[in-house]
Amino acid sequence: MVTIYDIAKATGFSPPSVSKALNGTGGLSAESREIILKTAVEMGYTPNMTARALSTSRSNLIGVIYEDYYMLMGFKHPLFSEILNSFRTVIENGGYDLLFLSRTLGERKMTYSDHCRFRNVDGVLILNPVPGDHEIFRLVDTGIPCVSANEPIAGISTVITENISGAKEGMDYLMRLGHRKIACISGPLLKTAPAAMERLIGYRESLAENGIEYDENLVEESRFWHAQAGYEAAVRLLSRTTGFTAIFAGNDTLANGIKLALEDNGIYIPHDVSLIGFDGDDNGAFMTPALTTMRQDSALIGAKAAEILIRRLSGHLEVETVRIPATLLERGSCRPLL
Repeated sequence: MVTIYDIAKATGFSPPSVSKALNGTGGLSAESREIILKTAVEMGYTPNMTARALSTSRSNLIGVIYEDYYMLMGFKHPLFSEILNSFRTVIENGGYDLLFLSRTLGERKMTYSDHCRFRNVDGVLILNPVPGDHEIFRLVDTGIPCVSANEPIAGISTVITENISGAKEGMDYLMRLGHRKIACISGPLLKTAPAAMERLIGYRESLAENGIEYDENLVEESRFWHAQAGYEAAVRLLSRTTGFTAIFAGNDTLANGIKLALEDNGIYIPHDVSLIGFDGDDNGAFMTPALTTMRQDSALIGAKAAEILIRRLSGHLEVETVRIPATLLERGSCRPLL
């Protein structure tokens, strides 16, 4: 195995200078650092991460907490998988590796905080946690650097979509097509996971700005975010009213279930009812007709979350909330009202 002493001998620099170059520290000139790093690559140097962790108290490991209580799609969920892929790219380019954290280790039960200490992670990405999970709050209180993607958590930085303005833009699009009686099927309305609540606010703001009175009879809350929940919510909506000409769905997965429920009741998209979603993922792209939706920039969310966490690990302590705009993606599920 190639050591820093081998590199020192090959380059003529001292072992401490080689160590500084490899760790990105110290006052070496750019030219000296380049010579050392180039030689290290040519010699096939691989850092001993265990030794580095012992000497620096840093493991270069980033923990990931990913739960799926309301989606039931696991890593297949296109929004969260893309966030994670983008986060991973930036984190790995920064010299870190990812490690998934759970509340078990073999047969041993443990808290997230315990698992972080056991693995000696430097920081944590919290992605789609169980709403109101007190273990998440306890983890934040430990002071371990954390960042949240797509879910605001008090005390740490968050990167999240502009849900209110995004929903409003989607509703305004339906208004421009001539629709005035627009139903809304939201995700679960939880204060601890406010995406659905924020999108409902955008729905209501668009109605108000267009002079349309809010009608709670046109609003139905789904119990989960998956397609079956969307189907069931649409059935409940249809049981009390059918006078709407368009539906704003809380996300694309719900929209998939909504469309099936409408078709089972002889109502077709977009001939009878226009349908718009929120996410911009493959769930909508492969519907027939393809789903018009508000696209979340999941790649940018993941990249920004990684950048914030890396800054936090470098001593940047400011807590910030970054809102990423959603953009209208016009497909075939909406049509002008004649």
